[in-house]
Amino acid sequence: MYTDYVCAAEVVCFFALAVCVPAGEPPDTPAALDFRMKSLAGKEVSLSAYAGKVVMVVNTASKCGLTPQYKDLQALHEKYAKTGLAVLGFPCNQFGNQEPGADAEIKAFCTENYGVTFDMFTKVDVNGDDACDLYKYLTALETKPEGAGKVSWNFEKFLINRQGQVVARFAPKTKPDDKAVTERIAAELAKP
Repeated sequence: MYTDYVCAAEVVCFFALAVCVPAGEPPDTPAALDFRMKSLAGKEVSLSAYAGKVVMVVNTASKCGLTPQYKDLQALHEKYAKTGLAVLGFPCNQFGNQEPGADAEIKAFCTENYGVTFDMFTKVDVNGDDACDLYKYLTALETKPEGAGKVSWNFEKFLINRQGQVVARFAPKTKPDDKAVTERIAAELAKP
């Protein structure tokens, strides 16, 4: 009887460990970076590769009034990448069908029109039942100044600190070079 109890406990402990530590990821990967996404080049990327960096996650679109923000995002990338900022772009077609292109078209558009060299990923949904798990996680958090809830439009920005905590969320019309954004990025980059 005692042996049966111990075996059952070992099985429960084993399953609990399997649920908490995703296969192939370091056990200390922060929740915000514990996702695998596909790059525009079609390669699977573990977001855990960005651990220790300050990460800006942005849903993007090529045919939006806010599309010129690509230029500002690229400027942030060029200014802060060497000190630890990673800008990650996630194209999305959920807002007015403003990102209808395939991955190759999106890549060509971003490169030719805005010189984008920061990391871009394949098109995702950011809201609803089909939202990718990364955005389900991000939108569930009560993050200032925008709070929890659905992404409101293209170019909404989430900032993740070096410890993998989501520390800020900025509205689509808040430009990447807005003082509130750049001061927060600089403050996070200054921390160990």
